[in-house]
Amino acid sequence: MLPPTDTALDQPSTRPYFLWWTSATVADLREKLVSPDPLERGYWMGALLREANSRDVWLFVTPAQIREAWPVVLRHLGRRRELWGYLLDMDPSWPPAEQGRELS
Repeated sequence: MLPPTDTALDQPSTRPYFLWWTSATVADLREKLVSPDPLERGYWMGALLREANSRDVWLFVTPAQIREAWPVVLRHLGRRRELWGYLLDMDPSWPPAEQGRELS
C-alpha cells in the first residue's frame, strides 16, 4: 500500500487539499463521514472519492463503507463514477435502477 500523499492528513486541524471549496478540516470530514444522516454522509464520502487521490481515500473510509453508501455516494462522483465502480465492483450507472426516481 502506498503512503498518503500528505502526512498532515492524520492531523485533525489540517485542511485537506481535496476539500478545496470549503474550510473543512480533517476533523470536520471525519465527523461528516459518520453522520447519522445518510445524505450528508454520502455527500462528503462522494466528495472524498471524487476529489482525493485514491491512496488518501483509505485514510478516511473502507471499501465496505463505500459499498454500503453506494446508492447515495454515486450521485456525487461525477467523472470518477466509472473508476470507483470498477475498483469496488459496483454498478456505476446513474440513476441507480432500484432508486432512479428518488435520487435523480
